[in-house]
Amino acid sequence: MCNDYEGFIRQIKKQTGIDLSHYKEAQMKRRLTSLRQKRGFDNFHTYFQALSCDNELVSELLDRMTINVSEFYRNMKRWDVLETSILPEILKQSKRPKIWSAACSTGEEPYTLAMILNQHLPLKNIQITATDIDEKALEKARQGVYHERALKGVPNSIRQRYFTKDNNVYHVSEAIKNAVQFKRHNLLSDRFDSDFHLIVCRNVLIYFTESAKNELYTKFYRALKSEGFLFVGSTEQIFAPQTHGFDVFDTFFYRKTVT
Repeated sequence: MCNDYEGFIRQIKKQTGIDLSHYKEAQMKRRLTSLRQKRGFDNFHTYFQALSCDNELVSELLDRMTINVSEFYRNMKRWDVLETSILPEILKQSKRPKIWSAACSTGEEPYTLAMILNQHLPLKNIQITATDIDEKALEKARQGVYHERALKGVPNSIRQRYFTKDNNVYHVSEAIKNAVQFKRHNLLSDRFDSDFHLIVCRNVLIYFTESAKNELYTKFYRALKSEGFLFVGSTEQIFAPQTHGFDVFDTFFYRKTVT
């Protein structure tokens, strides 16, 4: 079984460019074993053969890898810190901040960013790049249609201003949608843009090996402007951030060290 899975990793990387060896093996192997068994495949070899000619199976694989579970204003206290402590620092540098929501899943996070920014900036000054490896998740994000459960943390004033209810779903306003540009991006292999004032990457680093995380910290550091900020998830505290070129600004917020 071990060789079967290792062969699967090599084949997936060759076909899709996704390197599963950067993900925590026990966690990922357990998740994908459950998925292939659910689809009736006895081993990873036969599962890969099916993946090679079935795009729906590939989409399902990406869904299982990335666990696309999100909501607006997830961990509200952290967003309060962003608005009251981080954003004022960013606006000292630019009134048109460059922002990246990395591993954005189905869009709740970058739309939340846009709504918060719009309390302090006109929408014409807001442009957020939002990326994910899963094109299916990105398509849902572009549609901007969500069920009630995704909005449970949204303040009523924000809900009334930026959402329209249609039967049992909520539509994000076109103005907010236009402030976010979605595109596919593989954090582990694709080139990073640069000069960001803020990078938000939450609830994805926990799936990666330590070596992969260290590589990403270096890439995030290079992608940020001087004194730019990195915002990570509530289970993703960076130990010894100074070794990666960061200082702790607040809990789960790191500032690029001035050199």
